[in-house]
Amino acid sequence: MSLPQPVPPSWKDLGKSSNDLLGKDYPFQGTSLEVKTKTPSNVTFKVAGARDSKTSNIAGDIEAKYADFKNGLVFTESWTTSNVLKSQLELENYLAKGLKLDINTALMPEKGSKSALLNVVYKQSGVHTRAVLDVFKGPTFTADTVFGRDGFLFGAETAYNVTEGKISRYAAALGYNAKEYSVTLHGLNNLNTFSASYYHRVSPDVEAGAKAVYDTKATTSGVALEVGAKAYLDSAAFVKAKINNSGVLALGYTQALRPGVKASFGLALDTQRLNEISPSGPTHKVGAHIVFES
Repeated sequence: MSLPQPVPPSWKDLGKSSNDLLGKDYPFQGTSLEVKTKTPSNVTFKVAGARDSKTSNIAGDIEAKYADFKNGLVFTESWTTSNVLKSQLELENYLAKGLKLDINTALMPEKGSKSALLNVVYKQSGVHTRAVLDVFKGPTFTADTVFGRDGFLFGAETAYNVTEGKISRYAAALGYNAKEYSVTLHGLNNLNTFSASYYHRVSPDVEAGAKAVYDTKATTSGVALEVGAKAYLDSAAFVKAKINNSGVLALGYTQALRPGVKASFGLALDTQRLNEISPSGPTHKVGAHIVFES
């Protein structure tokens, strides 16, 4: 008799280890600050702001989140400096075990526009599926499912425009997850864009990964390739580095200064244009991200 299969990752989390390795902790687009506080009644407040080094534009948001873990309820309300009001209501394991209901709404009073997404997620041994209805856009119905067995993963996604009565988007993916490494292949954008990602935990202190993307509709030929690595200096600090086939080298350093305070610094260099040394220009970029949490 075979052992029960674990719940596989969701469609959006296929290849997450590689994407996080290559995409997170590189704050070279500007300077940002994030402050998080939590009350004894399980209400979390977050204030975040960011200044873009290229445009000097400043954007921010304030968020309040209430969590009732006993009943599987999470309610989030946020307000951005672009005057966008967002709300999210999550109910997990409330009607049935493994079932999650998620309602996302956004209101832009100045433009008179609004959006609403209704999400239903179902997770069980060996399967992770989701259905999303975009109420005001289309409306569009999107469904994705990931099946997993013995580390092997197969996923598919499709979007159906209810008004036009036709499939507007479809994609598929294959993958394999092991304890120390994972491989994922994606066919996206109606199977016009193909990507392959690889992640390997070389040791407890070193991680490595790579991602290749080929777009059959792109105006430039060839494959976009990116490789990177992460190394822990100690329990409170790590460094990251990545480079792509366009010659852009990115470096990141993250340090936990004290409990609840974390700082990250990022640098991006175009190795083919090293003579242009302006950090705020389009070639080389620097930035920082600081998080306060209590």
